[in-house]
Amino acid sequence: MGSKLFRPPLAQSILNLVVLGLLGLLCLFPILHILALSLSSSTAAGSGRVTIFPVDLTTLSYRFVLDTPAFGKAFLISLQRVLVGTPINMALTVLVAYPLSRSPKAFRARGFFAWFFLITVLFSGGLIPWYMVIRQTGLIDKFWALILPGAVPVLNVILLANAFRNSPAELEEAAVMDGAGHWTILWRILLPLSAPVLATVTLFVAVGHWNSWFDGLILMNSPERYPLQSYLQTIIINPDPRMLTERDLAILKVINNRTTKAAQIFIAMVPILVVYPFLQRYFTAGVKLGAIKG
Repeated sequence: MGSKLFRPPLAQSILNLVVLGLLGLLCLFPILHILALSLSSSTAAGSGRVTIFPVDLTTLSYRFVLDTPAFGKAFLISLQRVLVGTPINMALTVLVAYPLSRSPKAFRARGFFAWFFLITVLFSGGLIPWYMVIRQTGLIDKFWALILPGAVPVLNVILLANAFRNSPAELEEAAVMDGAGHWTILWRILLPLSAPVLATVTLFVAVGHWNSWFDGLILMNSPERYPLQSYLQTIIINPDPRMLTERDLAILKVINNRTTKAAQIFIAMVPILVVYPFLQRYFTAGVKLGAIKG
């Protein structure tokens, strides 16, 4: 009887479904438009006749982007960057965030190190000093130049440290009474409790590595070492003669710049769309955790 009392009317349920459906379509429309644009002809894209369905279906833009060995090599470099850079970033983020989340009594130098990291967010040394430091370390034109300069993302450290700091103090006190050390507290208590935050930060790091293109252009002397986004930038946004063959130049004369940009965006979007569903359950867990603690 009580459940029937709080059941929403049929009209309200239908209205909720319609509103949620419209919001879903609004979120899906840009993706469908980019896909349709990438599969449309140059004339249709140039005349603005493409919405969410391809017009004069063609895969010429994808053939231009995919049908070259350089693309596959750049794709593998970006994939390697994500697979290597993300674990390194997360490991260092956890190791820095844990001591910064301790109380001043437990870690007396916390204030000094907090400002030590925070000052890098407030003030930047500039592009030229950044490049000169990397050059002096001998990383120019090496894969590790894409990983090590940003190995400690300070904003992620702040997010994770706050998550650690907000964990129940009673659990840590009980663990200490049972003889647990810092490593046990970190791996057995704080990390499991912070799984939603870890998933969010991991997604930020992976997307950042995948979408990064500027450091590849600056730190890599040879185009053969470009990651995917840097490679696509040199052939789509700002064509580099060193990256273009005679076949590429011939295709660029007949395809529309909008379709090639759309193909680039969609190709770069696919890996993130594949990874996100596996992390979504952690976001849901985070919402439930916040409701229980509320």
